[in-house]
Amino acid sequence: MRIMAFDYGTKRIGIAVTDPMQIIATGLDTIHPLQIIDYLKKYFQTEQVERFIVGEPKQMDNTPSQSAIHVKGFVSLLKKTFPEIPVEMLDERFTSKMASATIAQSGMNKKHRQNKELVDTISAVILLQSFMEKDSFF
Repeated sequence: MRIMAFDYGTKRIGIAVTDPMQIIATGLDTIHPLQIIDYLKKYFQTEQVERFIVGEPKQMDNTPSQSAIHVKGFVSLLKKTFPEIPVEMLDERFTSKMASATIAQSGMNKKHRQNKELVDTISAVILLQSFMEKDSFF
């Protein structure tokens, strides 16, 4: 079964998933928040997910950021709609900066580097990789 991570934003949600063996994190998509539940229901028709990881927005002093209220609403929606799938929060500080740096180093042209959807998807991948590394014995 896969693990799925979300980089939640009020305009876009970046989504990443592991392979079924939970070895590799891959960017899946970027979806508008109003479309996320329909998107997930369709995805679950062909794939199994055992856990959700949601980026927890925090400020440098470890207090919740302004977007935390929106993320809490999203987590509540996930728990209500998919009660059988546990949800874990993971500190998402710096994921967007790391994603932007990764894109800049990739050699993509300027137009692709400025694609905010790509930043959101890569942020979700970084979040998922962080979760996997946290639970890894390697």
